[in-house]
Amino acid sequence: MATPLHKATIDDTDREILRLLQVDGRMSNTEVARRLGVTETTVRKRLAALIESDLVEIVAVPTPRLAGLTVSAIIGISVQLRALREVADALTQRPEVRYCGLSAGRYDLILEAFFADQEHVVRFATEVLGPMDGITDVETSLILKIEKFSYEWEIP
Repeated sequence: MATPLHKATIDDTDREILRLLQVDGRMSNTEVARRLGVTETTVRKRLAALIESDLVEIVAVPTPRLAGLTVSAIIGISVQLRALREVADALTQRPEVRYCGLSAGRYDLILEAFFADQEHVVRFATEVLGPMDGITDVETSLILKIEKFSYEWEIP
């Protein structure tokens, strides 16, 4: 298992490499090096260390639309506490669910899920959530339009 880098070992060069890749994940190490005024070897080694330390993953992220999933929803679920782990584990296995978080608020679980159409939402609610032991309440909010969908955030 990789040993994580400590926050103090991430310097400004690492941050700049990551900022450039957040904008264009396909940018070559040579181009990153040119923009930062460092060698390609520096970029390659630093990026390898960040990946090895599990601080960065470089992946292609297809949009839900590519998979034919045009309806997105935020779903709040109340669960009997004895069943919280089992319900969360079952839901994380569902292909519709992209995000599942345990919450300390109105709901015990918050999901972000994507569906092909409204009928798919109904089937998910009635055939997946409905029979699941421990669920006591569900509130589904359909997202009408996504105004921002980003993986960019400030790197400390």
